[in-house]
Amino acid sequence: MNLSAIANSQVTIVVVPRERFSYTRESLESIYEHTNYPFNLIYVDVNSPPHIRDYLREQAQQKQFQLIRSDKYLSPNCARNIGLKQVTSEYVVFFDNDVVVAPNWLKPLVDCAQTTGATLVSPLLCQGTPVHQEVHCAGGETGIRVEKHRRRIVEKIYYQGRQLADIKPQLQQQPTELAEFHCMLVRTEIFQQIGFLDEALLSTKEHVDLCMLIAEAGGTVYLEPESLVTYVPGPPLEWTDLHYYMLRWSDRWELSSLKHLRQKWNLSEDEYFQNRYKRLGSRRHMTIIHPFARKVSIGNFGFRVVAKILRLMDRVLNRWITSW
Repeated sequence: MNLSAIANSQVTIVVVPRERFSYTRESLESIYEHTNYPFNLIYVDVNSPPHIRDYLREQAQQKQFQLIRSDKYLSPNCARNIGLKQVTSEYVVFFDNDVVVAPNWLKPLVDCAQTTGATLVSPLLCQGTPVHQEVHCAGGETGIRVEKHRRRIVEKIYYQGRQLADIKPQLQQQPTELAEFHCMLVRTEIFQQIGFLDEALLSTKEHVDLCMLIAEAGGTVYLEPESLVTYVPGPPLEWTDLHYYMLRWSDRWELSSLKHLRQKWNLSEDEYFQNRYKRLGSRRHMTIIHPFARKVSIGNFGFRVVAKILRLMDRVLNRWITSW
Protein backbone atom coordinates (compact mmCIF):
# COMPACT_ATOMS: atom_id res chain seq x y z
CA MET A 1 0.00 0.00 0.00
CA ASN A 2 1.62 3.26 -1.08
CA LEU A 3 1.90 6.32 1.13
CA SER A 4 -0.29 8.54 -1.06
CA ALA A 5 -3.17 6.04 -0.79
CA ILE A 6 -2.79 6.01 2.98
CA ALA A 7 -2.70 9.80 3.14
CA ASN A 8 -5.94 10.04 1.15
CA SER A 9 -7.69 7.22 2.98
CA GLN A 10 -11.31 7.57 4.03
CA VAL A 11 -10.70 5.28 7.02
CA THR A 12 -8.76 5.55 10.26
CA ILE A 13 -8.48 2.47 12.45
CA VAL A 14 -8.22 3.28 16.16
CA VAL A 15 -6.84 0.34 18.13
CA VAL A 16 -7.18 0.22 21.92
CA PRO A 17 -6.63 -2.44 24.58
CA ARG A 18 -9.73 -4.33 25.60
CA GLU A 19 -8.64 -6.30 28.65
CA ARG A 20 -5.06 -7.55 28.16
CA PHE A 21 -1.86 -6.94 26.20
CA SER A 22 -0.58 -10.40 25.30
CA TYR A 23 -2.46 -10.65 21.98
CA THR A 24 -1.14 -7.34 20.66
CA ARG A 25 1.23 -8.80 18.08
CA GLU A 26 -1.24 -11.26 16.56
CA SER A 27 -3.94 -8.62 16.29
CA LEU A 28 -1.77 -5.89 14.75
CA GLU A 29 -0.10 -8.25 12.29
CA SER A 30 -3.54 -9.47 11.22
CA ILE A 31 -4.57 -5.95 10.24
CA TYR A 32 -1.51 -5.37 8.06
CA GLU A 33 -1.59 -8.85 6.53
CA HIS A 34 -5.26 -8.93 5.55
CA THR A 35 -6.20 -5.31 4.76
CA ASN A 36 -5.87 -4.21 1.14
CA TYR A 37 -8.11 -1.16 1.40
CA PRO A 38 -6.20 2.07 2.25
CA PHE A 39 -6.29 3.08 5.90
CA ASN A 40 -4.58 5.17 8.52
CA LEU A 41 -3.98 3.65 11.94
CA ILE A 42 -3.83 5.20 15.39
CA TYR A 43 -2.75 2.94 18.22
CA VAL A 44 -3.54 4.06 21.77
CA ASP A 45 -1.27 2.19 24.16
CA VAL A 46 -2.46 2.37 27.77
CA ASN A 47 0.51 1.48 29.95
CA SER A 48 1.39 -1.82 28.29
CA PRO A 49 4.35 -3.71 29.80
CA PRO A 50 7.84 -2.86 28.49
CA HIS A 51 8.11 -5.68 25.93
CA ILE A 52 4.77 -4.68 24.34
CA ARG A 53 5.61 -0.97 24.56
CA ASP A 54 8.90 -1.55 22.74
CA TYR A 55 7.23 -3.76 20.11
CA LEU A 56 4.63 -1.07 19.37
CA ARG A 57 7.31 1.64 19.08
CA GLU A 58 9.21 -0.50 16.60
CA GLN A 59 6.09 -1.28 14.57
CA ALA A 60 4.95 2.36 14.56
CA GLN A 61 8.28 3.36 13.06
CA GLN A 62 8.28 0.57 10.48
CA LYS A 63 4.64 0.89 9.41
CA GLN A 64 4.31 4.63 9.92
CA PHE A 65 1.24 4.62 12.13
CA GLN A 66 0.53 7.06 14.95
CA LEU A 67 1.28 5.67 18.40
CA ILE A 68 -0.10 7.45 21.46
CA ARG A 69 1.20 6.21 24.80
CA SER A 70 -0.36 6.69 28.23
CA ASP A 71 1.69 5.71 31.27
CA LYS A 72 -1.41 4.83 33.25
CA TYR A 73 -4.28 2.43 32.66
CA LEU A 74 -7.32 3.91 30.94
CA SER A 75 -10.81 2.60 30.30
CA PRO A 76 -11.50 1.53 26.70
CA ASN A 77 -13.82 4.49 25.98
CA CYS A 78 -11.25 6.92 27.33
CA ALA A 79 -8.60 5.39 25.05
CA ARG A 80 -10.98 5.43 22.08
CA ASN A 81 -11.67 9.13 22.61
CA ILE A 82 -7.96 9.91 22.64
CA GLY A 83 -7.68 8.26 19.23
CA LEU A 84 -10.96 9.70 17.95
CA LYS A 85 -9.78 13.26 18.62
CA GLN A 86 -6.97 12.69 16.10
CA VAL A 87 -9.23 11.34 13.34
CA THR A 88 -9.83 13.52 10.28
CA SER A 89 -11.09 10.84 7.88
CA GLU A 90 -14.71 10.21 6.89
CA TYR A 91 -14.86 6.94 8.81
CA VAL A 92 -13.33 5.63 12.01
CA VAL A 93 -13.00 1.93 12.80
CA PHE A 94 -12.90 1.17 16.51
CA PHE A 95 -10.81 -1.95 16.95
CA ASP A 96 -9.88 -3.90 20.09
CA ASN A 97 -6.39 -5.33 20.49
CA ASP A 98 -7.61 -8.92 20.80
CA VAL A 99 -9.27 -9.03 17.35
CA VAL A 100 -8.00 -10.69 14.18
CA VAL A 101 -9.47 -10.13 10.74
CA ALA A 102 -10.22 -12.27 7.71
CA PRO A 103 -8.98 -11.18 4.26
CA ASN A 104 -10.94 -8.34 2.62
CA TRP A 105 -12.70 -7.30 5.83
CA LEU A 106 -12.50 -3.52 5.53
CA LYS A 107 -13.79 -2.71 2.04
CA PRO A 108 -17.23 -4.33 2.59
CA LEU A 109 -17.74 -2.13 5.66
CA VAL A 110 -16.98 1.03 3.69
CA ASP A 111 -19.09 -0.12 0.73
CA CYS A 112 -22.03 -0.81 3.03
CA ALA A 113 -21.78 2.63 4.62
CA GLN A 114 -21.62 4.30 1.22
CA THR A 115 -24.49 2.39 -0.40
CA THR A 116 -26.87 2.43 2.56
CA GLY A 117 -25.89 5.70 4.22
CA ALA A 118 -25.41 3.79 7.48
CA THR A 119 -23.97 5.64 10.44
CA LEU A 120 -22.41 2.51 11.90
CA VAL A 121 -21.55 -0.78 10.19
CA SER A 122 -20.72 -3.97 12.07
CA PRO A 123 -18.83 -6.90 10.60
CA LEU A 124 -19.89 -10.45 11.28
CA LEU A 125 -18.14 -11.01 14.59
CA CYS A 126 -16.85 -14.41 15.67
CA GLN A 127 -15.25 -15.50 18.93
CA GLY A 128 -12.42 -17.73 20.11
CA THR A 129 -10.09 -20.15 18.39
CA PRO A 130 -9.95 -21.59 15.85
CA VAL A 131 -10.81 -18.18 14.43
CA HIS A 132 -13.72 -17.31 12.14
CA GLN A 133 -15.81 -20.35 13.11
CA GLU A 134 -18.03 -19.62 16.14
CA VAL A 135 -20.33 -16.58 16.03
CA HIS A 136 -20.17 -13.95 18.74
CA CYS A 137 -22.49 -11.30 17.31
CA ALA A 138 -24.41 -11.04 14.05
CA GLY A 139 -26.41 -7.96 14.91
CA GLY A 140 -29.13 -7.78 17.51
CA GLU A 141 -31.63 -5.61 19.31
CA THR A 142 -31.26 -2.73 21.74
CA GLY A 143 -33.26 0.28 22.83
CA ILE A 144 -35.69 1.46 25.48
CA ARG A 145 -39.07 -0.20 25.95
CA VAL A 146 -41.72 1.42 28.16
CA GLU A 147 -43.81 -1.17 30.00
CA LYS A 148 -46.29 -0.20 32.73
CA HIS A 149 -44.52 3.08 33.42
CA ARG A 150 -41.14 1.32 33.56
CA ARG A 151 -38.34 2.22 31.18
CA ARG A 152 -36.55 -1.02 30.40
CA ILE A 153 -33.45 -1.56 28.32
CA VAL A 154 -33.43 -4.25 25.65
CA GLU A 155 -30.22 -6.03 24.65
CA LYS A 156 -30.33 -9.15 22.50
CA ILE A 157 -27.45 -10.57 20.47
CA TYR A 158 -28.22 -12.71 17.43
CA TYR A 159 -26.69 -16.16 16.82
CA GLN A 160 -24.12 -16.06 19.64
CA GLY A 161 -22.45 -19.45 20.06
CA ARG A 162 -23.66 -20.81 16.72
CA GLN A 163 -21.29 -22.23 14.13
CA LEU A 164 -20.67 -19.78 11.31
CA ALA A 165 -21.02 -22.51 8.68
CA ASP A 166 -24.57 -23.22 9.90
CA ILE A 167 -25.89 -19.66 9.74
CA LYS A 168 -23.82 -17.92 7.04
CA PRO A 169 -26.32 -18.74 4.23
CA GLN A 170 -29.06 -16.97 6.22
CA LEU A 171 -27.14 -13.74 6.67
CA GLN A 172 -27.20 -10.71 4.42
CA GLN A 173 -26.49 -7.02 4.60
CA GLN A 174 -29.31 -5.64 6.72
CA PRO A 175 -30.30 -2.97 9.25
CA THR A 176 -29.82 -3.96 12.88
CA GLU A 177 -29.87 -2.25 16.27
CA LEU A 178 -26.79 -3.64 17.96
CA ALA A 179 -23.06 -3.66 17.24
CA GLU A 180 -20.08 -4.23 19.51
CA PHE A 181 -16.84 -2.32 20.02
CA HIS A 182 -14.67 -5.33 19.21
CA CYS A 183 -14.81 -3.92 15.67
CA MET A 184 -17.15 -1.37 14.11
CA LEU A 185 -17.00 1.31 11.41
CA VAL A 186 -18.61 4.66 12.27
CA ARG A 187 -19.13 7.88 10.32
CA THR A 188 -16.91 10.37 12.07
CA GLU A 189 -19.38 13.22 11.62
CA ILE A 190 -21.93 11.61 13.98
CA PHE A 191 -19.76 12.63 16.94
CA GLN A 192 -20.50 16.26 16.13
CA GLN A 193 -24.13 15.43 17.05
CA ILE A 194 -23.77 13.03 19.94
CA GLY A 195 -20.43 14.11 21.42
CA PHE A 196 -17.51 11.87 22.23
CA LEU A 197 -17.90 8.39 23.66
CA ASP A 198 -19.15 8.36 27.25
CA GLU A 199 -16.13 7.92 29.52
CA ALA A 200 -18.33 7.31 32.58
CA LEU A 201 -19.01 3.89 31.07
CA LEU A 202 -15.78 2.38 32.31
CA SER A 203 -16.12 -1.28 31.47
CA THR A 204 -19.50 -2.39 30.20
CA LYS A 205 -22.43 -1.46 27.94
CA GLU A 206 -20.50 1.21 26.03
CA HIS A 207 -21.70 -0.33 22.75
CA VAL A 208 -25.33 -0.30 23.89
CA ASP A 209 -25.06 3.38 24.78
CA LEU A 210 -23.50 4.29 21.41
CA CYS A 211 -26.10 2.36 19.40
CA MET A 212 -28.95 4.02 21.29
CA LEU A 213 -27.40 7.48 20.86
CA ILE A 214 -27.07 6.89 17.12
CA ALA A 215 -30.70 5.78 16.87
CA GLU A 216 -31.82 8.79 18.92
CA ALA A 217 -29.91 11.08 16.53
CA GLY A 218 -31.69 9.55 13.53
CA GLY A 219 -28.76 7.41 12.40
CA THR A 220 -28.78 3.77 11.32
CA VAL A 221 -26.80 0.64 12.18
CA TYR A 222 -26.12 -2.11 9.63
CA LEU A 223 -24.70 -5.61 9.69
CA GLU A 224 -22.32 -6.46 6.83
CA PRO A 225 -21.63 -10.24 6.92
CA GLU A 226 -19.18 -10.04 4.01
CA SER A 227 -16.78 -8.56 6.55
CA LEU A 228 -15.54 -11.19 8.99
CA VAL A 229 -13.47 -10.68 12.15
CA THR A 230 -12.88 -12.69 15.33
CA TYR A 231 -12.22 -11.57 18.84
CA VAL A 232 -10.04 -13.88 20.90
CA PRO A 233 -10.92 -13.54 24.59
CA GLY A 234 -8.63 -14.27 27.54
CA PRO A 235 -7.71 -15.71 29.95
CA PRO A 236 -4.73 -13.41 30.43
CA LEU A 237 -1.75 -15.16 28.90
CA GLU A 238 1.00 -13.39 30.84
CA TRP A 239 1.44 -12.08 34.38
CA THR A 240 1.76 -8.58 32.96
CA ASP A 241 -1.88 -8.83 31.81
CA LEU A 242 -3.33 -9.41 35.25
CA HIS A 243 -3.41 -5.90 36.73
CA TYR A 244 -5.19 -4.32 33.77
CA TYR A 245 -7.50 -7.31 33.34
CA MET A 246 -8.61 -7.19 36.97
CA LEU A 247 -9.08 -3.42 36.84
CA ARG A 248 -11.06 -3.65 33.58
CA TRP A 249 -13.41 -6.23 35.12
CA SER A 250 -13.38 -4.90 38.67
CA ASP A 251 -16.62 -4.70 40.63
CA ARG A 252 -16.10 -0.97 41.09
CA TRP A 253 -15.78 -0.21 37.37
CA GLU A 254 -18.70 -2.43 36.44
CA LEU A 255 -21.04 -1.14 39.14
CA SER A 256 -20.15 2.45 38.28
CA SER A 257 -20.86 1.78 34.59
CA LEU A 258 -24.23 0.15 35.26
CA LYS A 259 -25.29 2.94 37.62
CA HIS A 260 -24.35 5.59 35.07
CA LEU A 261 -26.18 3.79 32.26
CA ARG A 262 -29.33 3.51 34.38
CA GLN A 263 -29.29 7.17 35.40
CA LYS A 264 -28.36 8.47 31.95
CA TRP A 265 -31.29 6.75 30.25
CA ASN A 266 -33.68 6.97 33.23
CA LEU A 267 -34.02 3.19 33.38
CA SER A 268 -35.84 1.07 35.92
CA GLU A 269 -33.60 -1.04 38.14
CA ASP A 270 -35.20 -4.24 36.89
CA GLU A 271 -34.12 -7.82 36.17
CA TYR A 272 -31.63 -6.61 33.55
CA PHE A 273 -29.59 -4.82 36.20
CA GLN A 274 -30.24 -7.31 39.00
CA ASN A 275 -28.84 -10.13 36.87
CA ARG A 276 -25.69 -8.13 36.20
CA TYR A 277 -25.22 -7.32 39.87
CA LYS A 278 -25.33 -11.06 40.60
CA ARG A 279 -22.64 -11.70 37.99
CA LEU A 280 -20.11 -9.20 39.33
CA GLY A 281 -16.66 -10.75 39.26
CA SER A 282 -17.73 -13.58 36.97
CA ARG A 283 -15.06 -12.79 34.38
CA ARG A 284 -12.29 -12.83 36.97
CA HIS A 285 -13.60 -16.09 38.41
CA MET A 286 -13.97 -17.75 35.01
CA THR A 287 -10.64 -16.76 33.51
CA ILE A 288 -8.31 -16.49 36.52
CA ILE A 289 -9.61 -18.12 39.70
CA HIS A 290 -11.19 -21.31 38.36
CA PRO A 291 -8.35 -22.23 35.94
CA PHE A 292 -5.76 -21.66 38.68
CA ALA A 293 -7.79 -23.66 41.21
CA ARG A 294 -7.94 -26.61 38.81
CA LYS A 295 -4.18 -26.54 38.39
CA VAL A 296 -3.31 -26.62 42.09
CA SER A 297 -6.16 -28.74 43.50
CA ILE A 298 -6.59 -32.50 43.69
CA GLY A 299 -10.06 -33.78 42.91
CA ASN A 300 -13.39 -31.96 42.83
CA PHE A 301 -13.49 -31.36 46.59
CA GLY A 302 -10.04 -29.82 46.51
CA PHE A 303 -11.09 -27.58 43.63
CA ARG A 304 -14.06 -26.21 45.59
CA VAL A 305 -11.92 -25.46 48.62
CA VAL A 306 -9.15 -23.76 46.63
CA ALA A 307 -11.66 -21.80 44.52
CA LYS A 308 -13.41 -20.56 47.68
CA ILE A 309 -10.11 -19.39 49.19
CA LEU A 310 -9.15 -17.66 45.94
CA ARG A 311 -12.53 -15.91 45.71
CA LEU A 312 -12.00 -14.51 49.22
CA MET A 313 -8.55 -13.29 48.17
CA ASP A 314 -10.08 -11.82 45.00
CA ARG A 315 -12.44 -9.64 47.03
CA VAL A 316 -9.52 -8.05 48.86
CA LEU A 317 -7.35 -7.79 45.75
CA ASN A 318 -10.23 -6.31 43.75
CA ARG A 319 -10.65 -3.47 46.24
CA TRP A 320 -6.89 -2.88 46.39
CA ILE A 321 -6.42 -2.74 42.60
CA THR A 322 -9.19 -0.17 42.07
CA SER A 323 -7.71 2.07 44.77
CA TRP A 324 -4.53 2.65 42.71
